Amino acid sequence: MGAMETQVGKRVRGNIVYFTIQWSQLKKADKYDIISSVPSMGGVYELYYRDDRKRLVLIERSRAWYGGLRSRIRKSVDPELQEDPKLRAILEEYDLYYRYSLLESRDDMIDIIYFFERTRRTKTSAPFHSGRFEKIFLKELSDDKLINVE
Repeated sequence: MGAMETQVGKRVRGNIVYFTIQWSQLKKADKYDIISSVPSMGGVYELYYRDDRKRLVLIERSRAWYGGLRSRIRKSVDPELQEDPKLRAILEEYDLYYRYSLLESRDDMIDIIYFFERTRRTKTSAPFHSGRFEKIFLKELSDDKLINVE
């Protein structure tokens, strides 16, 4: 899937925003492949590992602004660069997978991550949003059929 196919669409109606995020193909993480295939542009990304029962487990969802997706994903998948011992252990033990979507607006990245965190099944505290909209809606598109929001 090319970089142009992984962009985020946005429609605004008054104080409501509707995002459509087209994810890249889920790829096995290899630091050398990331350097050659992931754009050094801004966007949002997800990092997964495949557990012992062959299920994909989300371990990171974030935005990449400064330095772009290439450097952020590359750093996230390298155990030598990981400061959190728990995450480092996962990186050393399991195969990792990543996907991303390009996005130029920092505020849109913030709103998308906010939406995902607010709709997660866990009770973690949601990050802040940009404050531009009263309601945020999001639709995911993925050729891999890996959808987090129903």
